[in-house]
Amino acid sequence: MKRLVFLLPIIYLSVCISCEEKETKITDEISVYETVDNLPQLKTKLSSSFKNYWYDGDAEITSYKLEQARYGEIREGSAVMVFVTEDFLPDLQVKADNYSKSNIPVLKLNATKKFNTGVYPYSIMQSTFYPVTNNNHALKVTASVQDWCGHVYAQLNNREKFELISHSYFQEEADQNYKLSKTWTENELWVKLRIDPKSLPIGDLDIIPSLEFTRLKHQKIKAYKAYAVLKDGMYMLSYPNLNRTLKINFENSFPYQINGWEETTVSGYGSESKTLTTKATKLETIKSAYWNKNSTADTGLRKTLKLK
Repeated sequence: MKRLVFLLPIIYLSVCISCEEKETKITDEISVYETVDNLPQLKTKLSSSFKNYWYDGDAEITSYKLEQARYGEIREGSAVMVFVTEDFLPDLQVKADNYSKSNIPVLKLNATKKFNTGVYPYSIMQSTFYPVTNNNHALKVTASVQDWCGHVYAQLNNREKFELISHSYFQEEADQNYKLSKTWTENELWVKLRIDPKSLPIGDLDIIPSLEFTRLKHQKIKAYKAYAVLKDGMYMLSYPNLNRTLKINFENSFPYQINGWEETTVSGYGSESKTLTTKATKLETIKSAYWNKNSTADTGLRKTLKLK
């Protein structure tokens, strides 16, 4: 039996009532054991290549050169995609600290972007938890966007329906909580592609756009009409009502690594708006248990990834 060990820090937060000081203490680490043999019987059979690649105890980290459209101009920045397998608690819908047969094995994607607009920076992160069985929608999708003006957060949970919560510093968005009928989410398609590109939906579809897009463009989080095309090494989504097209370029052979993407849409406001294309180009890919690489001696890995 192949046994993989994942070390997770237990973190206790001690917060001062006066909010003058917040202290984080990290205590001893605990071991979470996952074995390939412990994976449940899957309706979609996972190949030995999939198990050997995604259950080797490491995450896959890929860096990208980013050319991000924002406020009618192209901004230089960086993007990182982190794919890793985890156990997911179906009720709480969070990462499990310990193995249980009731856990759901997922392939998680943490996708980040960093770029500057003039004097102030943007930081974006999206997390998608997608079952490796590849026979259900994402179990959870979250997104946060921060800049010097403020920050916004959105979360979609897959329960009897999609449950959506959103918090924003914009008056018209503010705090929202509502439910949606289940349908495709753009966020999950990036992970579905890594499991089996041939399983991606094509043709006329109803899709909830990425939470990053809806937050940056201040669009209602809901399903929009889209048309999807799958070709050798390319998956394209077109949203006619949003004037938006997304192209994802990937390797045709396993593990179907993502080489980059292009997103074309209107950027800016009023007479200053124009159609621009955001582009991301792959720099480097490494496999690493990055959660253990947190000392100053590990900063060289950022150089390997060509990250500043």
